[in-house]
Amino acid sequence: MKSNDILKDLKPARVWHWFGEIMQIPRPSKHEERISAWLVQWGNDHGLETMSDKLGNVLIRKPASKGYEKSPWVALQAHMDMVCEKNSDKKFDFMTDAIQPVLDGEWLTADGTTLGADDGIGVATILAILEDAKLQHPALEALITVDEETGLTGANGLSKSWLKSEILLNFDDEDEGEYCIGCAGGIDTVADMDYKLVAAPVGHKAFKLKVSGLKGGHSGDDINRGRANANKLINRILWEATYRHGMRLATIDGGNLRNAIAREAEAVVTVPEEKVRAFKAMVTRMGKAMVFEFRSTEPDMEFELRDVEMPKKVVDKDAHERLVNLVYACAHGVLAMSREIDNFVETSTNLASIKMKNGAFHIATSQRSSVESAKMAAAAKLESTFRLAGCRVKHSDGYPGWTPNPDSRVLKVGVDVYKKMYGREPIVRAIHAGLECGLIGEKYPSMDMISYGPTLRGVHSPDERIEIKTVEMFWNQTLEILRRLK
Repeated sequence: MKSNDILKDLKPARVWHWFGEIMQIPRPSKHEERISAWLVQWGNDHGLETMSDKLGNVLIRKPASKGYEKSPWVALQAHMDMVCEKNSDKKFDFMTDAIQPVLDGEWLTADGTTLGADDGIGVATILAILEDAKLQHPALEALITVDEETGLTGANGLSKSWLKSEILLNFDDEDEGEYCIGCAGGIDTVADMDYKLVAAPVGHKAFKLKVSGLKGGHSGDDINRGRANANKLINRILWEATYRHGMRLATIDGGNLRNAIAREAEAVVTVPEEKVRAFKAMVTRMGKAMVFEFRSTEPDMEFELRDVEMPKKVVDKDAHERLVNLVYACAHGVLAMSREIDNFVETSTNLASIKMKNGAFHIATSQRSSVESAKMAAAAKLESTFRLAGCRVKHSDGYPGWTPNPDSRVLKVGVDVYKKMYGREPIVRAIHAGLECGLIGEKYPSMDMISYGPTLRGVHSPDERIEIKTVEMFWNQTLEILRRLK
């Protein structure tokens, strides 16, 4: 069944229509060629001034409606890429397959994969605004960027002379009833540790250990929710088995994306036959202990241990031991809370993934902070841990935070609109996640910006879902904000 068949009765109809169309187009981060070309064609088909840059960012301009010709230009901004996560038992190719939406009561989710409402619903809302000739608004620029999720490279490469707008509405927030006016900056720290493969020891039995069923989630928004990291959990067992049961490591694979908390991890190990009984008892004991430890935040956590065919090779003992010690020592989670804002995460780090490739363990982490010096200190903390384990370390270029402006004109308009439409005061806050507003503000320092959107939950995981009624609230709110920016 095509997406729009499921979405046809949802309101506002045109927003859901375009979201359904977007779900048909594969758009993993760094592979946005098809959605970028589709957006350019869409703009041209609608007779709007449309352009794209060498990165694939798309800009579509719509003239002001009657009476708004002298109003400042307004940019509507969202990103076209999506996080591609799926359940391990789901057969799905994000490079070729369409997202399969599922209605679940008051929510829309997907069948075993991320939904892509982050930020497909923002793009769909922009298209619905651009195509509606009856709306009242200033001259509009739709800025739809590439690769927000894995490096913000679209916003980072944005030309300083492309935009005419003085105001920007970013549609990448995930909580209806709030306006975001600031965000954390971020940087990635990755390490490579060489290993050698040696003959598997004689007299051992092989097992596959797997941790699954975790919630995962966004490494910024969800880092303080007490959720477990599959890489850290599996390593607790691997470390114990290494030093207490003579275990040898054959393979390990944990986590995926740098901005997602690791949901699953697995390892193939070998254990001396005389230690097998004690090893199995230890896995059962530690698994039950961790299930109890995270009982309130990870109710679906599972540990699985099963016999597998004996591998011909295992990792050399030195690299194996350095890895399990490194992962135990590697920081993960909240590093500091804000001293100025109650219950606001200032600095954090995410142990995102552990992979084996070309004779090296590849360990990816990401650090976030609303304080630039604290961000760099967190990155140095990770680098020092990696160097102690003999790793080669690299940092990404990073991206800046977005400094809040509580005196923002568009914020005041938004707050007034929300109070009059819904009879309550909206929340105004900064977030620990990264937003493109920081990079856009660096290139356009006088840009007046806010970020808001409908309610999403479980983003960056197959549990991603969007609350249907909040999309209409977001739509009506946006139209009224545009009408008042005269």
